[in-house]
Amino acid sequence: MTVAARRDLLRWLALTTATAVAWGDGSREVRAQATPAAPAGSDRKRFAERALAMRRAAEAGGDQPYGAVVVIDGRIVAEAPSRVVDRRDPTAHAEMEAIRDACARLGTRSLAGAELYGSARACPMCEAAAYWAGVGRMFHGADGTDAGSPRLGSC
Repeated sequence: MTVAARRDLLRWLALTTATAVAWGDGSREVRAQATPAAPAGSDRKRFAERALAMRRAAEAGGDQPYGAVVVIDGRIVAEAPSRVVDRRDPTAHAEMEAIRDACARLGTRSLAGAELYGSARACPMCEAAAYWAGVGRMFHGADGTDAGSPRLGSC
């Protein structure tokens, strides 16, 4: 990806996240912008199948049976199997690893507007990570069930 293309992608991603509004009394309010629509069924199925392939890779490597992919503009930008056992790291869930990989590849901490596909529904920790990364929508399972926008709950 060229520097200009990456800059344009990051600018687009920044515009699709929440907007902060500052009030005269010094308080701030964050207003979420519209979440992008869910992708077409065939694309959703293809990305879900790739998350399942990551799950199979995790199982083959002796790890927990989970896999995830991050998609931006209809293109997989990162993917990962669970690495909890392999790395002896309780935070190395597939979703967390895919988010880390996407941020490293794009050179940013914002995945605003991205889609996260998991082989299973994300745990609260992974959903919180997706929320803080700005992921726009989450999907899970073999059929790519739409889980909506990530929410910040109790971890």
